[in-house]
Amino acid sequence: MNKINYQKELDLIIQRNSENHIIPTLLIHSCCAPCSSYVLEYLSNFFAITVVYYNPNIFPEEEYLYRISEQERLISSMKFKNPVKFISTEYTPYDFYNNVKGLEGEPEGGKRCRLCFNVRLEYTAKLAKENKFDFFTTTLSISPLKNSNTLNDIGLELAQKYGVKYLVSDFKKKNGYKRSVELSKAFELYRQDYCGCVYSKQEMDTKRNSCKKEIVMIK
Repeated sequence: MNKINYQKELDLIIQRNSENHIIPTLLIHSCCAPCSSYVLEYLSNFFAITVVYYNPNIFPEEEYLYRISEQERLISSMKFKNPVKFISTEYTPYDFYNNVKGLEGEPEGGKRCRLCFNVRLEYTAKLAKENKFDFFTTTLSISPLKNSNTLNDIGLELAQKYGVKYLVSDFKKKNGYKRSVELSKAFELYRQDYCGCVYSKQEMDTKRNSCKKEIVMIK
């Protein structure tokens, strides 16, 4: 089975729209300001964008609110060819916990993460349908730790379910992740050291403590 080049598919969509002088509306789910930085810089040349911050997986609430404030600050600071709007959402952690119940012990990147992606993308798809956006997508594929095939499979399934187009992507391509790091430094964005949920934080804390113990033993 041939691996799909999602960047090439995205390029073709952009090319067709440009040839027809169309600037479609796009609802982008953002996981955080750093990941969205390159995506917005890139796609705002071709789409009229609205960013929605819906991430009920984030723990704790203070982290959630801080990431929202960083997202708003980035959008207000960047210059775009086409308009970029922002929608924030309330903190609803049980949207996440209820959906991943029974998978608390799964490792990062496993079955729990797929369900988490689905929760966030389904919210975005519904919102895109309700507000008649031409496309919806997510910034998640920019992360080297996120599987673009999984994300695009979920997005395309939801596109069929709700009757709104999903903009396929693999934003790691074209040095997207590297550019997001550069933009994060330029705008002095807060870059978290864990994915966001309480389980990823626990996993990161365990690794951090393990490293500390190793350093102590070496000394």
